[in-house]
Amino acid sequence: MMKMKQYNPWGLAFCAALVLSLPLLRPVYGDILENPYRAPAFTHTGEREWLNSEPLTWDDLKGRVVLLDFWTFDCWNCYRSFPWLRSLETRLEPRGLQVIGVHTPEFEHEKVRENVAAKIEEFRLYHPVMMDNDFSYWNAMNNRFWPAFYIIDKQGRVRAVFYGETHKGDRRAKQIETIIRELLQES
Repeated sequence: MMKMKQYNPWGLAFCAALVLSLPLLRPVYGDILENPYRAPAFTHTGEREWLNSEPLTWDDLKGRVVLLDFWTFDCWNCYRSFPWLRSLETRLEPRGLQVIGVHTPEFEHEKVRENVAAKIEEFRLYHPVMMDNDFSYWNAMNNRFWPAFYIIDKQGRVRAVFYGETHKGDRRAKQIETIIRELLQES
């Protein structure tokens, strides 16, 4: 006689809950936002809190498409994304793209301005970088990941968010570039 295998009802409930929650997991990877929102004001305005630039405001950036890059220098996913980011910046900056780094440290040694400046030079980052040592901008943007890429339109609205290591030619890079090109064409 063949024995019937018993199923754990909790296992089935877990699987059903996971399948039902899959649409909620989509933002983990990023996408275009259905409800764009105004980017919060930069939380750091002191000259020593910015590298490669004077402190910026959204008024300074009006009319430009901005790609905010949340990173920290010991994050290998972050620095492995820099070749793609530099390439994107080189190609689209003349058309109106402004990349801004938001360095939000994970470890104490990443809070030291001189250490951040040395890493910016090592990684050949020439765009403005705001030091967010207290996580105030991270929290204002409700960010949770390194690296995270926020695309802001010419009016200062967050239009798309993407998370994770990104390389030239991969699906995420192509999607980000397509969105930026579309926003650059908006008036």
